[in-house]
Amino acid sequence: MVQKNDKAPHILNTSANLLGICFLVLTSLKVLKLSETTFIDECTSVATILFMSSSVLSFLSIRSNTSRSGRYESIADIIFLCGLICLFITIMMVTFNFIK
Repeated sequence: MVQKNDKAPHILNTSANLLGICFLVLTSLKVLKLSETTFIDECTSVATILFMSSSVLSFLSIRSNTSRSGRYESIADIIFLCGLICLFITIMMVTFNFIK
């Protein structure tokens, strides 16, 4: 039985938007030549990879008509949460001036 993928379109939309924000942050850091903030670069790069993976898996979940559709959606959901946690840690570090 094929599971209905209710969350996959929402995951795809949100992770694609956050992926764009991550690219914007990385580009801004490169343009402003803030190379000393390597932790921000690294954490944002990890979040970019996580959001890209989540986007691909949620797209596969939407397009798949097999029993793997639910599995793709579950994995995309977990990866998306990891990306959010990564961005949260970065924002908290910047907000509380742990990174200078």
